[in-house]
Amino acid sequence: MKTARKHDLVIYGSCSAGIACGIRAAREGLSVLLVVHTPHLGGMLTSGLCVWDTQHEGNRAPVYDELRQRIFNHYRITYGADSSQYRLALPGKKGHNNGNFEPKVAREIIEQMVAREQNIEVRRRYFPIEAFRDSGRIQSVRFRKMGGDEQFTARGKVFADCSYEGDLMALSETAYRYGRESRGEFHEPHAGRIFARPAREAPNERQKFLAGERAKLNLRSFDTFMEVIETPDSGIGDNRVQAYNWRTVLSRNPANRETATRPDNYQPEKLRNLEFILADRNELPNGKLRINRPQLIGLQNLYVEGTWEDRQKVMDEHWDALQGTLFYCQNDPGAPAPCREMLREYGWAKDEFADNDYRPYEIYVREARRLEGRHVFTQHDVSLMDEIGRTPIHRDSIAVSEWYVDSHACTDEKIGDSLHEGKIMLHQETFPGQIPYRAILPRDLDNLLIPVCLSSSHAGWNAVRLEPTWMNIGESAGLAAALAVESNIPPAGLNPDLLLRALAGKRIMISFFNDMDVAGEGLWVPAVQYLGANGFFAGYDCGAGEPLDRGVAGLWATGFREFQKGQLNPMELAERIQKAAPRPGAVAEHEFISALGVNRPASGKMITRGEAAVLLFEEMSLTK
Repeated sequence: MKTARKHDLVIYGSCSAGIACGIRAAREGLSVLLVVHTPHLGGMLTSGLCVWDTQHEGNRAPVYDELRQRIFNHYRITYGADSSQYRLALPGKKGHNNGNFEPKVAREIIEQMVAREQNIEVRRRYFPIEAFRDSGRIQSVRFRKMGGDEQFTARGKVFADCSYEGDLMALSETAYRYGRESRGEFHEPHAGRIFARPAREAPNERQKFLAGERAKLNLRSFDTFMEVIETPDSGIGDNRVQAYNWRTVLSRNPANRETATRPDNYQPEKLRNLEFILADRNELPNGKLRINRPQLIGLQNLYVEGTWEDRQKVMDEHWDALQGTLFYCQNDPGAPAPCREMLREYGWAKDEFADNDYRPYEIYVREARRLEGRHVFTQHDVSLMDEIGRTPIHRDSIAVSEWYVDSHACTDEKIGDSLHEGKIMLHQETFPGQIPYRAILPRDLDNLLIPVCLSSSHAGWNAVRLEPTWMNIGESAGLAAALAVESNIPPAGLNPDLLLRALAGKRIMISFFNDMDVAGEGLWVPAVQYLGANGFFAGYDCGAGEPLDRGVAGLWATGFREFQKGQLNPMELAERIQKAAPRPGAVAEHEFISALGVNRPASGKMITRGEAAVLLFEEMSLTK
């Protein structure tokens, strides 16, 4: 057994969070070991996801922004600004048409980005088998070769589990859960067993109101409402997770198309009722098609706690179903005619996953284990609070969720015209939320970060489980690791306020606002981000360019004094701001400085909200 040299940061899992975590930490000067159980980096971004699951089209974190722009640039430079390839790569106006890319392109760019970082060492095809902990810290982790006996031990100052499965988390023996909470555990309206159906009109006044509030957000829109169908067992918790499937790629280019042949164990009678979605053709650049089904609902539960041998059986059964469904849809007279007509021109894309018989490197694990950490992110964290005009505010926010609560089926049951049990899409009821640092910290380990399988309920998880959000969280985790190593303390010992300031300074989004670009150059940008996590703004508009009015100036000054005394409650401050009636009249810089009670030069010019935010940001940094 080999012993690797000690690294500052050891990351297991190279999904988008692992990539962002490793690159940020490396750029901050840390030595990083990135261990992955597959032959390629990138997780689902390189295993057939092919789309950006985000409702926010702007900047959100430097590594994510760089990766996305590099993919856009690839299609523009390679094929031209007027090409169909570039058009398909760009976000459309609404719905799920938010930018498409080929897995091979994402893989090439991710590999390039990681290779450029001399501080990152990559070990491929290894998985963790044992974690050694002492005095509330992991000291080392033992890894084994996939399909082999070769082992090595990695030592580190900080560890991060960025796998979809949470395997390192489980080996560390910290508390975790899987399945669905009951409605009663966290009082979440959509927790536990649930039947629902989509609706074109709001089923109640609350959803109608929320739809109006959602329409004010600078986010990608979806028109559907969700109507819950109550049953005697609604809201009961269980140990089920949502369905998995392969996300593979087909091609209609004759030169790049491998005909799908009849599988050896072809059983059409088992395939006829499987869902095989081809909505809006799911078209990719270069004549390709992304496939997001079929799902073998229920089989996913065997994967969560299974060995890799158990998981391989689950993956193989899903792959057999996909191969069989494709052959059935192309050839069986009983297949729906539109599906047969469309798919007849497609085959496996020869240039995607060619080294794996056209099978992606990872199955789409939508949900597995979840940490029981120092904060549980629930549906409440993405639900609008009328009294503050936004979701709950966290003073240790490290990232933003903006996707809707989106759960796939958990069982294959239906009642009437319902969707499969467990499937919900809360397009109108979900609002951008702040993800606390505490949600990635185990309760009993101080040097382990969990950016992917973070501490959340099933309902809360379904607003977080998207690659752009994970890249946001992962990059923040990488910066937290760097700050901890620099200060010679474990990540759990970091001062949340210092972390918040560092994240804001790096232009990593920690507060969502409609009217700001987090990557903007203005000094007010990090100031507003920081203050947004401290309760100085109600609602989702920061109005940085607007004059500071007297009412807000007074409340901000009060909040500042509470901060100085260690008595700031961000929710109470935001509520006071939300309720305050406007007090007309601009405020001069010297007046605001006087209200703050600080000693600094000031002019008589009227100041904007953004300029006042900068003053607060600077003065709050001086508070001990």
